[in-house]
Amino acid sequence: MQPSTRYLVSTGLAIFSMFFGAGNLMYPLVVGLTSGQYTTFGMMGFLLTAVFLPVLGLISMILFDGNYQAFFDRLGHTLGNILLTTCVIIIGPLIAIPRITTLSHTMTAPFIPITFLQQSTPLASFIFACLFLGVTFLATYRATKVVSIIGNVISPLLLLSLITIIVKGIITAQDVIATTETPLSAFANNAMRGYETLDLLGAIFFTTVIVTTLRQSFPQASSKQLATVGLKSGLIGTSLLGLVYVGMSYLGAYHGHAFTAINAGELFREISFKILGSHGAFVIGIAVLMACLSTAIALSTITAQFLKNQLQKYTNITISYKYALITILCASMPLSVFGLDQVLALTGSAITYIGYPVIITLTICNTLHKLTGFKPVLVPTIITFVAATAKYYWL
Repeated sequence: MQPSTRYLVSTGLAIFSMFFGAGNLMYPLVVGLTSGQYTTFGMMGFLLTAVFLPVLGLISMILFDGNYQAFFDRLGHTLGNILLTTCVIIIGPLIAIPRITTLSHTMTAPFIPITFLQQSTPLASFIFACLFLGVTFLATYRATKVVSIIGNVISPLLLLSLITIIVKGIITAQDVIATTETPLSAFANNAMRGYETLDLLGAIFFTTVIVTTLRQSFPQASSKQLATVGLKSGLIGTSLLGLVYVGMSYLGAYHGHAFTAINAGELFREISFKILGSHGAFVIGIAVLMACLSTAIALSTITAQFLKNQLQKYTNITISYKYALITILCASMPLSVFGLDQVLALTGSAITYIGYPVIITLTICNTLHKLTGFKPVLVPTIITFVAATAKYYWL
């Protein structure tokens, strides 16, 4: 088995686009905007939790052969299933898919030729959500084609549009924005901000899609060979992710002077307008839609497969992948209509700041288990849960 360089790059691009969704457009800009002259320190903290942790999750899941059920079952079948189901709900209809949908509307509203859809009313949001999730369904209902669609079509458009904005922004850079941050506070605050990308959860579940696709492409390959290809592709994707994050953080630091008080979802749109002008609207719109659509496709695939499998496993109800996908997208509609502020409030709530440290601990313990035979997992995870809960509510 010797995959071509083109195959590795295409799969790496698909992984990059799966990760690079709604939060990934906002948060790197916020890093620069809040860190100012200490953006390097802020980005170091952000990369720790928004790139290094996803890489760790990718490695851990490759070691588990892409089997997220086995990954969570190390906590015990019941507790593992509870945590697994909670994670799927978070990356599905509770936070991630509605966040992607509402951010798409917020960012692309000025470019929509229909005046009514440019408004932020519930009805306009509902119609936009129907259109966006409808396109997601059309791109997703054939699950076996997901990686190919993302890697060969969406990723190149996304990367090209982001590079255009970043390069023009660096060429036209102004004085760095002034902030009251210190190097240490910039690092610590943005390390926590990296939680809100939810990319560690993405890594755990995206790896399943990647491993499944690799098995279909190389049916005669051994698990070790598939793991090697998956890791190489994953490193390509996450390296691109890190480079784009760095570039976008400096856009926030050098072009964010007039935008310190606006909605985080509008930040990318306004800074991009400032850099490219109104003539760059097409590039901005492509960047937003490709970023959001690629992640929506990946998350919808994962959650629909999970729903299909769980229904069959625990209730003997058999539904097709297509109907499971429709169910997930319909369940994502209510929060997709409430507006970006409400969805972001959920992202920055106890759901993330208690749940994320728990997943980090589980990932570290599982990785050590596969590499060194390290056995403890339940006790470290419970201790982390108690400590994170105490910190969030009382400290």
